Amino acid sequence: MHETGSHFAPDLPEFYLGNPHASFRRLRREDPLPWYPGSGGMWCVLKHADIVTVSRDPDRFTSTRGVQIGIRDLARPGGVPPTIIEMDPPEHNRYRKLVIQAFAPRATANLETMARQIARESLEAIHPGTVADLVEGLAVPIPMYMIAELLGVPRRDRSHFKRWSDAMIEAGGGGRSPATDAALGEMLGYFQTVLGERRRAPKDDLISTLASARIEGSVLSDPEILMFCATLLAAGNETTRNLISGGSLLLMQNPDEKRRLLAQRSLLPNAVEEMLRVWTPVHSFTRTATRETELRGGKISDGETLLLLYASANRDEEVWGEDSDRFDVGRDHSHQRHLAFGFGEHLCLGASLARLEALILFQELLARYPNFELAGEPTLLRSRLMHGVEHLPVLFRG
Repeated sequence: MHETGSHFAPDLPEFYLGNPHASFRRLRREDPLPWYPGSGGMWCVLKHADIVTVSRDPDRFTSTRGVQIGIRDLARPGGVPPTIIEMDPPEHNRYRKLVIQAFAPRATANLETMARQIARESLEAIHPGTVADLVEGLAVPIPMYMIAELLGVPRRDRSHFKRWSDAMIEAGGGGRSPATDAALGEMLGYFQTVLGERRRAPKDDLISTLASARIEGSVLSDPEILMFCATLLAAGNETTRNLISGGSLLLMQNPDEKRRLLAQRSLLPNAVEEMLRVWTPVHSFTRTATRETELRGGKISDGETLLLLYASANRDEEVWGEDSDRFDVGRDHSHQRHLAFGFGEHLCLGASLARLEALILFQELLARYPNFELAGEPTLLRSRLMHGVEHLPVLFRG
């Protein structure tokens, strides 16, 4: 069993604030399935093919014992149920079917008008020639308002969403505090109230769908629905926010690629895929071995944790070539599949919606402020779970 050096610490937020890709690149070459002793010990899955293998085999590698570093066996207070991302088939498939139609490509296309309106309103609030925080001004509003619309939350209540979503990500990234616990309690209390309203008077939204849904003849309990809502809020908000802010930063750090995109706007859908590959919004999730097994020749014992490092897989040279660290808006994404949205049963429900929101935002941003540029140092999110930007000062020039 090979143990990695002390500079490799995927369970610590500080590791991701440095240059994790230097460690990933070295390990992919020297030891692509290393054992890391921190946080109880875990196998670090760095190669694209290995993450695909683990993700498509929930019988050997379960999600039911936790999907985040340091969270094992899902001991929950007060009988709080697991979320959909902590389930395996067939239970996971039954829950996924309840909401899959709302996130299907055809359904999300119907939300294009709303997304474009939010993008334009957000851009109109920024005065030309001024410096503004791109995260707060652009990356936050679109996903926050869109997921609120799908859930059926009134506009007057949506100002709370960012605080609640941030609290969920902070807790998942190793930053639990009394403040985050209070915010999470407030969020669950809010959804409990809305759920009661929908039971009395259903509407055309996801909460109403969940309130009336049946699995094997039984309705969902209130705690099950509340956890579903909380998961949708965090997943639908944070991932897209980080895609937009991280993608914007990549364009500003690579001005030649930005000019190429401005000259050839048809590349934008492909550029969004490249943003997802290079700026993978979720660092990792975990799986647990259900029995003694093997992966890439390594002997894995029953109950051991595997850390699926998506950001490493998305720069695997065997898939993306020796220039895999390079941001290339024209890179061919027609055959290779990045793992920014996961793989297999747990492929992100909101992948189509996230792509749509990012595509529209960049269409509008490049049309209105093609010469936007960095106006200071970005502040990265301190998290071992999410790859995000907290603040991104930008000079908005036409």
